[in-house]
Amino acid sequence: MRKIAFHLNCLEQGGAERVVTNLAHQFARKGYEVIVATEWKAETEFELDERVRRVIVGPTQADEKKSRLTKILLRFLYLRRFLRQERPEVLIAFGRKANYRALWSSLLLRQKTIVCVRTDPKGHYDRLADRLQIPLLFPTASGFVFQTEGQRDFFPACARRRSRIILNPIHEKYLEAYRQREEGFSFRREVVQSGRLVDFKNQPMLIRAFLRVHEKHPDYVLKIYGPDSGDGTKEILETLIRERGAQDCVFLCGGSDQLEKQLPGAAVYAFSSDWEGLPNALLEAMALGLPIVATDCPCGGPRTVIRNEENGLLVPIMDEEALAQGILRLIEDRELAVRLGRKAAEIAEIANGEAVFAQWDDYIEEVIRA
Repeated sequence: MRKIAFHLNCLEQGGAERVVTNLAHQFARKGYEVIVATEWKAETEFELDERVRRVIVGPTQADEKKSRLTKILLRFLYLRRFLRQERPEVLIAFGRKANYRALWSSLLLRQKTIVCVRTDPKGHYDRLADRLQIPLLFPTASGFVFQTEGQRDFFPACARRRSRIILNPIHEKYLEAYRQREEGFSFRREVVQSGRLVDFKNQPMLIRAFLRVHEKHPDYVLKIYGPDSGDGTKEILETLIRERGAQDCVFLCGGSDQLEKQLPGAAVYAFSSDWEGLPNALLEAMALGLPIVATDCPCGGPRTVIRNEENGLLVPIMDEEALAQGILRLIEDRELAVRLGRKAAEIAEIANGEAVFAQWDDYIEEVIRA
């Protein structure tokens, strides 16, 4: 029986955490021994199947009074101790800090380690610390998983040569919701978005673009589903809604675990991010057959799955007018909206759980054999 371990900061409800949770469950169902090793346990997390073992490898409460440098060293030592005790055949790290921790901790252990990049490398992997660590540590990694070509091409040849591009798996409940829809497409007068309230998703631009649409179509509303990230974006949005007198047409609906019931039937799904990796929310909207207008943001996540005018509309980032025109076009041309929505739902063929798991399983076997 294969023994594999995932390493990330925690299982708080974000995109990478959701992917790790889903993959851990799938590998456990296939008979793998699976361990999820995190730095800490957050208050609100994804739940793990009882067949998946959870281990905390970060500093303990007794370590909290120690210096910052000491705690950094302890993080490496605790993860290294975990690897020496458990000896997983492969360690799969998700996220920038987790990637570096995994590589430092694996040095001289002959540990197979896969690095997973989940965001736009520009601005996240181009600091001084990255420019020092990447040439030193990345050649020691056994493999790399990227979501887009833009991510992959940012890194040196040693990473590109040993890499795979693998999409995020879409949760079965979104695929099932589309399969069970009533025949035909009927739309509510709603524009929707799902995802955390956070600065890089540029939801203020979405609200301003929608208010342009609302001037022409006053019977439409905008609903934004997503939890507060705590970075001040929610307060910015609330102020904007209040200043524009939009309380009756723009709604912050909070986080939800029933989007597969709340999103279907919306007239438009609007994606406004300035940058992303490969957003799960966009894949889920596609799987639900929603007509989508999305910013063509770096590092190419939307462009990886959306073919402009075929299964969605792509518009430039930070272009309020273009986003508003895209929303208007989908509202006013229902034949186009239906066609794009049906084509978008075909993402299920390549991003369903089994298809994505098969790619991961194949790649992990390749890394272990190498």
